[in-house]
Amino acid sequence: MNVKIAPGAMVCNECELRGDITIGSMTVIHPRASIIAEAGPIIIGDCNIIEEQARIINRGPPGDAAPTSTPVMIIGANNVFEVDCTSEAQKIGDNNVLESKSFVGRQVELTNGCIVGAACQLTYPEIVPQNTVIFGSKCSRRQQADRPPPQTLQLDFLTKVLPNYHHLKKALKKASNA
Repeated sequence: MNVKIAPGAMVCNECELRGDITIGSMTVIHPRASIIAEAGPIIIGDCNIIEEQARIINRGPPGDAAPTSTPVMIIGANNVFEVDCTSEAQKIGDNNVLESKSFVGRQVELTNGCIVGAACQLTYPEIVPQNTVIFGSKCSRRQQADRPPPQTLQLDFLTKVLPNYHHLKKALKKASNA
């Protein structure tokens, strides 16, 4: 296991980190979140919020026992992964929100400013256009004029409160065995 945590990131000890993972500064990872780099490394950008029971998994394609290449999962900045969502997307841009119990499959690419609504599932290969909102029981879609606002107030609050109630993994300049 090779976990790199940038200075300023808040990573709770109670989260599950497996594999080669890089976590950007000001990113907050709640207890019981899971980040699993099975098929290849996961790179998480700055200022992301990964809430309780959220799962980010980099796994190989189904039935691919011996992959020919190592897929790198890249997650941009200012994304929010809400409670109990799952993302297997190889590429996620900036300013996206995955609401509670949503699922984004391996062959889906989220561009920038997208919202995947509560319990919506994206399983077919596609590139979701910028500022798309996916919502409702039928996963309806619409374009919004602006991308979702960054969660700076929530990030500020969490960086002040989390250390009072949870033990945090230390940020190191070099790789650590966390």
